[in-house]
Amino acid sequence: MSARALFAHPRAGGAALLCALMLAACGGDDDGQTGASAPEDSRAASPTVLHWTLPEYVAPDDWAWNLPDYFPPPRVPADNPMRAEKVALGRWLFYDKRLSGNGTQACATCHEQRRAFSDGRARALGSTGVVHPRGAMALVNVAWNATYTWANSALPSLERQIPNPIFGTEPVELGVSDDAVAVVLERLRADSRYPAMFAAAFGTEQISWQRIMQAIASFERTLVSVNSRYDHYLQGKATLTDAELNGLRVFHEAQCDTCHGGPNFTDQFISADTREIRVRYHNVGLYNLDGQGAYPADSEGVFEITANLADIGAFRAPTLRNIEVSAPYMHDGSLATLEEVVDLFAEGGWHILEGPLAGDGRASPLKSRLVRARALSAQERADLVAFLKTLTDPAFLTDPSLSDPFQEGAR
Repeated sequence: MSARALFAHPRAGGAALLCALMLAACGGDDDGQTGASAPEDSRAASPTVLHWTLPEYVAPDDWAWNLPDYFPPPRVPADNPMRAEKVALGRWLFYDKRLSGNGTQACATCHEQRRAFSDGRARALGSTGVVHPRGAMALVNVAWNATYTWANSALPSLERQIPNPIFGTEPVELGVSDDAVAVVLERLRADSRYPAMFAAAFGTEQISWQRIMQAIASFERTLVSVNSRYDHYLQGKATLTDAELNGLRVFHEAQCDTCHGGPNFTDQFISADTREIRVRYHNVGLYNLDGQGAYPADSEGVFEITANLADIGAFRAPTLRNIEVSAPYMHDGSLATLEEVVDLFAEGGWHILEGPLAGDGRASPLKSRLVRARALSAQERADLVAFLKTLTDPAFLTDPSLSDPFQEGAR
């Protein structure tokens, strides 16, 4: 079996595989169903909800996270403890274009620091020129994610997620084919810096795909954003304007925090303190192509994993931290501004009047019950946007320790 095949991950069978990998799944409840089987009457069925019970956590290292008291440390896999040397190596690999099959793209190509490690495109562009059906997600506090990508319940860790962009073919991202697996490793071995860096990180100079992915995962766990003006407000170090405070009130009263709650403003947050979590995906009424809730066939949400038709159009609620700089929005970049996003949720869905995507998302039978029209005034909508901008963390966007090391010294 090739190295690429060894690490490749299937698209189907996500819920069952996930539970077999690391967690115990409990029975469903009135919020949805647990499991991945498609019910006979899918339109009347409930969206899938995964109820996970996590084992007690013991940190495998003594890494100092330097977090505010309302932000518990993340869970780090026992077989990939944090080490400064491994993080440093992962940073170089994250920015190294030689890691792609054709040598044209790095992880950082689609994850730019100034954009909160997103890329500003509506849809990501792979190394071979393939336009993806979804946008590149911002990488903000990813160490605390319960799952990864927009809609894949089978990816519960960074280590499980990383093979997809490296080896995946649907769509091609870094495009490391079977023929390129050894070629890429030889490129790295030819760089006189890497053997010593691998030795410092892992104890020997061996350069392998497993070590590459572990190092990148370690670096990505240091993409920590906890220094926004809102954080300083919570800590009594800053004040918010009247408009921002009113926006915070609207955020809570309009129940935005149901899906964007907790310290990371998301509902898929796992920390060292987490014992149980219900993993949900949400159809927000962005599309309704046929009056029955249909989404574009190239991106139908977590349905592609669960096979439950009630999951069509359901995607993960992303973090709102640094949302100001990670436009465009939604899984396919279809909304250009925060104002449009607020309008969608205030109106209870998106109504597209013409074109191939025409349809009234407000009337979708698959739309989450949490998404409904709310009588928000123009001022309340503007204030809500003002509050969301307080979640921007300038230090995170400019932190030299997260920046491109190749810019510090030419090869």
